Amino acid sequence: MTLREPESMDECLYFTRRKLENDGWARAWVYRPLSPDGNPLGKPKDPKTGKVKIRSKVYVDHETGYEVSADELDLNVEIKYKSPFTGEEGETTVPFKWKTYQGVKSIVFLDSDGNKIALTKKMSAPKKKK
Repeated sequence: MTLREPESMDECLYFTRRKLENDGWARAWVYRPLSPDGNPLGKPKDPKTGKVKIRSKVYVDHETGYEVSADELDLNVEIKYKSPFTGEEGETTVPFKWKTYQGVKSIVFLDSDGNKIALTKKMSAPKKKK
């Protein structure tokens, strides 16, 4: 399985590129879901200011007006990485769910040897174990 990398940020709902320990790295993205008409969905815009409502729990097709709740969508994060534990490169797909890992909101996935790798929200550092 070879993951297709996005050509533009307009295709993505979420994208990050992170450096990990020991020369490891990770690139992760979530493609925008499509409406039944094949148009990409996005967050609704405020009619007065024209700015996107980032806290909205609804995704909208701006061309047709089609709406869908964020809870109804099954979004997946596609990840290409170089493991900080083994140095091997790989790719994986995991559900787009933020989980608390070592006290920080993260997307957690396993490398090929089963080691946990966390992509933290907003570049937060995980809490160190004592």
